[in-house]
Amino acid sequence: MTSHKNCRKLLSSLSDYVDSELSESLCEEIEAHMANCKDCQIVVNTLQKTVYLYQKIVNQPEIPADVQQRLFKRLELEEFLEK
Repeated sequence: MTSHKNCRKLLSSLSDYVDSELSESLCEEIEAHMANCKDCQIVVNTLQKTVYLYQKIVNQPEIPADVQQRLFKRLELEEFLEK
């Protein structure tokens, strides 16, 4: 059984771990902990997916305003258009 102290230590380094900004030895320590801690595996996997999805959304090209207006009108979503 893993100790909650180890989980707290992992969580304090989580952002740097997901961003690949930790030393190799600390990454190995975190990965060894996660091998035995399902809760931390879930937290790390969720954060990684969230970061991936955010980056995917941020890197999407802007839809031209006229195209967006026609699309929203066609879908009957005019109330959501920015005024």
